[in-house]
Amino acid sequence: MQLQQLQYFVAVAEARHFTRAAEAVHVAQPSLSQQIKALERELGADLFLRARGNISLTDAGEALLPLARRILADADTARHEVLELVRLRRGRVRLGATPSLCTGLLPDVLRAFHDRYPGIRLMIEEGGSHDLVRGLARGALDLALVVLPLPTASPSLTTVELLREDLVVVSSPEAPRPGGGRRAVDVCDLAGERLVMFRHGYDLRELTVAACRSAGFEPEFAVEGGEMDAVLGFVRAGLGVAVVPRMVATRSGRGLRVTPLARPGLHRTIALAHRSDVAPPRAARELQRMLLER
Repeated sequence: MQLQQLQYFVAVAEARHFTRAAEAVHVAQPSLSQQIKALERELGADLFLRARGNISLTDAGEALLPLARRILADADTARHEVLELVRLRRGRVRLGATPSLCTGLLPDVLRAFHDRYPGIRLMIEEGGSHDLVRGLARGALDLALVVLPLPTASPSLTTVELLREDLVVVSSPEAPRPGGGRRAVDVCDLAGERLVMFRHGYDLRELTVAACRSAGFEPEFAVEGGEMDAVLGFVRAGLGVAVVPRMVATRSGRGLRVTPLARPGLHRTIALAHRSDVAPPRAARELQRMLLER
């Protein structure tokens, strides 16, 4: 029994006409008829009642039809699955992420992905959540790691929460401890500190400034406008303190003092986003799975 024979059988069963079935599967009608007869010989039973101008299924044909459809569907699924795996040998994934996530979360996941799929090019774009959302909307990115809530509501995006991350205060070991040396500091203790602040449009800047204002003071900046690496470098140099994700502080802790924020502390929620109207490519879906399972 061959898949092609089952395909021809289903075509005749649905068309109830040999010539129209042959046209549907793009084969000459005599060839189709020969394959049907060969299938009947293989099974030892007639599958069709052939009367002039009238084709109907026998009991054997009725029994075979759902099985044949399922076999053909399974074969089609198998072809697609293998093709998808073949495609993972080459291609690209365009991933957007905030700079802090590129420093903290992504290195281990991207290394694991690259080890498994060395033929897939990883194209990383750093930016704030607002810029990344725009990149997704215009089709420049397949996936993006963004901070929730999004700057503006976007029903065209699907987001899946990835993690909730604590923020900490980093300072130079050569500088006085923030908050008078306590093991954990409150946001209000930052009123007496000069902050090294990220550039405008940076999620951490907006979160930190909003927290300071909620605590009743306007933060004082020692220097502002940097990306993550620059901010950490300025802190190491003793220019001031900064509020950064714990994951970044842990990875970049050399030359930094890390002080937790007292409860309830500050947190941020990281989500994985993609367009709702377009399914991510197969390679991007695999990276998405690895991020969610990390």
